[in-house]
Amino acid sequence: MRQRSKTMAEKQENQAAAEEAQAQQQPQAQQMVQVEVDDAHVLASYANFCRVTGSPEELIVDFGLNPQPVGVPKNPIGVTQRVIVNYYTAKRLLHALSLSVQRHEAVFGVLETDIQRRVKPMGR
Repeated sequence: MRQRSKTMAEKQENQAAAEEAQAQQQPQAQQMVQVEVDDAHVLASYANFCRVTGSPEELIVDFGLNPQPVGVPKNPIGVTQRVIVNYYTAKRLLHALSLSVQRHEAVFGVLETDIQRRVKPMGR
């Protein structure tokens, strides 16, 4: 009887281990899924300015072109594109952008976002 109990316990342990291994593989399989994208009708635009605002349900990201990137602009910056996303999509976008910037910096060096530190004084 003990032999049979031990065998059943071993079977249960093996089954639990197999289920755990399968559960660990499922997130990996989900990450490897590729979604087909049709970008035949996409409109591309350039932006050097963005503003993020939001509500409890969504984030609003406005993009525009700042013709005066140094100092305070004299005229209002025209917003030409607006993207509204939920927070789940925003978090995925944050992760994707973070990875992309990290890869870029690994190859080309750290990006300085303070324009005053990037501008070199003109020699006389």
